Amino acid sequence: MLNWKERLYCADVSDVNLELPVVLYGWVDTIRDHGHLLFIHLRDRSGIVQLVIDPKVHAIAEKLRSEDVVEILGTVRKRSEDTINTQLKTGSLEVVVTGVKRLTEADTPPFLITEKDASEPFHVDEELRLKYRYLDLRRPSMQQNLIKRYRLIKIIRDFLDEHGFIEVETPVLTKSTPEGARDYLVPSRTHEGKFFALPQSPQLFKQLLMVSGLDRYFQIVKCFRDEDLRPNRQPEFTQVDLEASFIDEEFIYQLLEALMIRLYAHEGVTLSAPFPRISYADSMTRFGNDRPDIRFGMELMDVTEVVRTVQYQIFQTILSKKGLIKGITIKNAADKLSKNVMQEEIAKKIIPQMGAKGLTWMKVVDGKLESNIVQFFSDAEQAALIAAMGAGEGDILTFIADTNHALVSDVLGRFRLYIAERLGLLDSSVVAPCWVTDFPLYEKSENRLLSVHHPFTAPQEDISLIKDTDALLRVNAKAYDLVINGEEVGGGSIRIHDPKIQEKVFRDLGLSETDIQEKFGFFVNAFKFGTPPHGGLALGVDRLVSMILKKDSIREVIAFPKNRVAYCPLTQAPSDVAESQLKELKLEIKRLPKLD
Repeated sequence: MLNWKERLYCADVSDVNLELPVVLYGWVDTIRDHGHLLFIHLRDRSGIVQLVIDPKVHAIAEKLRSEDVVEILGTVRKRSEDTINTQLKTGSLEVVVTGVKRLTEADTPPFLITEKDASEPFHVDEELRLKYRYLDLRRPSMQQNLIKRYRLIKIIRDFLDEHGFIEVETPVLTKSTPEGARDYLVPSRTHEGKFFALPQSPQLFKQLLMVSGLDRYFQIVKCFRDEDLRPNRQPEFTQVDLEASFIDEEFIYQLLEALMIRLYAHEGVTLSAPFPRISYADSMTRFGNDRPDIRFGMELMDVTEVVRTVQYQIFQTILSKKGLIKGITIKNAADKLSKNVMQEEIAKKIIPQMGAKGLTWMKVVDGKLESNIVQFFSDAEQAALIAAMGAGEGDILTFIADTNHALVSDVLGRFRLYIAERLGLLDSSVVAPCWVTDFPLYEKSENRLLSVHHPFTAPQEDISLIKDTDALLRVNAKAYDLVINGEEVGGGSIRIHDPKIQEKVFRDLGLSETDIQEKFGFFVNAFKFGTPPHGGLALGVDRLVSMILKKDSIREVIAFPKNRVAYCPLTQAPSDVAESQLKELKLEIKRLPKLD
């Protein structure tokens, strides 16, 4: 019978227990056999404590192996000064074992679980770690990740509770209402030929809760998106979903800033509000994307007019076709990036991989430009270019020129991040949040309008009389993204609450009356009964926690993640199912011929 009432966790062994008997349970972490003396590190969720084996139980203890599960009876005593382990919370104490029972015997694990030597990096193939995730999670560092994740989520819950939010669960089996990504479909046995969908987000339900008068809602919720694979995405993910009535964007900004300050403070990082706000247009112009990393400068500069008179043929060809020329200044890099690196590696390999035809570059030496094309620039043009780029001695000027304006900003934005990483400018100790605001309401693709966020986002102006497509593309939305260190961690908007505007948006998106009723009928009908102004936001929990804890991958803060190809090595899911199950669902799998 287990003595759980008297159990003491390993890390709780303290001076209070000196010379007193204790009961411990856990796993054998490491064993050191000194012949006449046996030392064992015992590990549980709380930490590690050293055991010293009494000669009376030596015969039993010497049969133990790493990862065996044991019950320990013993007495706490002080370690001698020269044996204190400052790496352990319990490092000044040890337990003299007077009784030991092996509760279960362990096979040899496929990789070392002990983290006794914290200085040694943990190099185990991730696929193997995921296959034996239950062993991987025994490692103290992984357990701490999940414990800290729990603590951060608890802070979120407590914070939102303080601000009048009520947690409400919304359905997991729901209607397929495509919001951009593909749905995961669930066939119904009782409704032949019909399907549920797993929610991409609780978007419609949380808005219906506002119609219901709940006023302030939140949920820590699982969402599912059958997206194309990306390294740091999961097919199922957790988000903090929230919605509030009778509020505007300023409410969301202040609420989330206060929440971020509290979350980061828990890990000893001080943030200050208000966070910078950057419009979508400015972000695309200055950083080349809508998730700006503002930890460093190196912003994109439009020099189209500055170089209009230069005799450099590539620039003149681009300018004659109404192209765009933009550049970034790489400060103090002349000695770090040689001519060979700039020309042979970056200009000829890196930049083409990013999608541009080439890169023009120059170094500032003795107040003038130095490169193999400098002869095409007069002294005055060189001076004007240096001034426009804010360059100084030892800097490198780099330029992308193309008739495709979007490509110029996109490639230069990615090159900016590449250079920052290469030169060590991405300081992980710096946390730089910002808001990206004023997103376009619509974007155009294949001759039709699409929502930039989703079709429930409110426009910043009355669009009821706007019919011209170009005019609609100039309308901004009441949408916002929270970005930290170049990563979008959350996004949301003020929603449409006027049913006539909602119908207009659906029409702009090309939905017929039949489409609207089939996909959103229940939602549209609810809006006829009095809908308050409302808005909200969703935070990606996995990404946010990994950023706060400074982990490179979200898989480090998820208990049982899928791998990079959305497959679970542990359970081997997705997998085939029995033919009998398919028959119950009236389904049949047809194998399509493989394309050559």
